[in-house]
Amino acid sequence: MAKIGNTIATLLVGAAVGVVAGYVLATDKETRREDLEKVKKGINGLKGKFAKKAHDMEEEIYHS
Repeated sequence: MAKIGNTIATLLVGAAVGVVAGYVLATDKETRREDLEKVKKGINGLKGKFAKKAHDMEEEIYHS
């Protein structure tokens, strides 16, 4: 069973690498830069949401 999980994980990682390589080869430098900025903003937004969620959970644990 573990071998199947590893195989699927390897397949997904390989597909992701292929998508990234295809994107890099298919787009120009300026488009990649703009998209990278959008991704960075999205990641920072997610970090903020997770930090707030962790803080809220911590408050709930200590004040219960």
